[in-house]
Amino acid sequence: MKPDSLLYPAPKGLYCQKGDFYIDPVQPVERALITHGHSDHARAGHRRVLATRETLDIMRIRYGDGFCGESEIAKLGEAMTVNGVRVSFHPAGHVLGSAQIAVEAGGKRIVVSGDYKRRSDPTCRPFEPVSCDVFITEATFGLPVFHHPDDRAETARLLASLKQFPERAHVVGAYALGKAQRVIALLRQQGYDEPIHIHGALAKLCEYYRTEGIDLGDLRPATLAGDKRPDFAGGIVIGPPSAFADRWARRFAEPVAAFASGWMLIRQRAKQRGVELPLVISDHCDWAELTGTIREIAPAEVWVTHGREEALVRWCELECIPARPLHLVGYDDEGE
Repeated sequence: MKPDSLLYPAPKGLYCQKGDFYIDPVQPVERALITHGHSDHARAGHRRVLATRETLDIMRIRYGDGFCGESEIAKLGEAMTVNGVRVSFHPAGHVLGSAQIAVEAGGKRIVVSGDYKRRSDPTCRPFEPVSCDVFITEATFGLPVFHHPDDRAETARLLASLKQFPERAHVVGAYALGKAQRVIALLRQQGYDEPIHIHGALAKLCEYYRTEGIDLGDLRPATLAGDKRPDFAGGIVIGPPSAFADRWARRFAEPVAAFASGWMLIRQRAKQRGVELPLVISDHCDWAELTGTIREIAPAEVWVTHGREEALVRWCELECIPARPLHLVGYDDEGE
């Protein structure tokens, strides 16, 4: 069986005709296999959804109990059959519950990475390389210019700024799923045990992470209502990037605007967002990690999707690895 007869791009997403299922479809379908809970990969409205328990829980938190018709839990590392096609889920290291999906039939195995990272993250299982004939990799930061610094050094910069400007509130933009919890956990690892105040949009997911045994320390609401409004001077406040577009972020004491994202490596992006303290903390691989992962897995072929596809395809060609871009649409960098 040729790989592209087992799995191929279709208008609704990656489609396996033999198994009659999609992986991370961008429109409602009869059967969807979901890699992780970010909204560009995990949409509501599918008839049947197969995903890890954590991803199903996260979809339920974000969309409500009726997010799909039927759901089924995929246990990491355990193979199952979907309409005669063997599938298995393996840790991707992106966010809590994230998984790569291996699809096997006719003697061929294709592994769909979803989004993944290789850095240590106390809030989710680490990425596990899976041998395969075809590796479908994301390429969010698929350019040689992207070399992300050490995460601990970035959180140390935040703590140093907090010490230098104790009269100012440090307001950190971080996506609600994965990034916010990771930034909090990194701060705790650095020994910061003061209360961290969070925007209400983060509360349910942070509480879910707690129920999964991930210690985030003392979290309190960043409430500004009432006669005695706190100004959070000398403290850390974390909220979703969208909150920085309204008056919420401007109510704090001389706020230091910070943003945790791999894109903060690009100074112009930080400037456009009005970010005073850019924190280069990414939930995706940088260039060296992407190419290192491909070398480690050593697939016969590489397909590249949602990101800087052409540069990584060219690198594969120079390494004598057959590769092609998939040009899938409908995916963004919500997790960044």
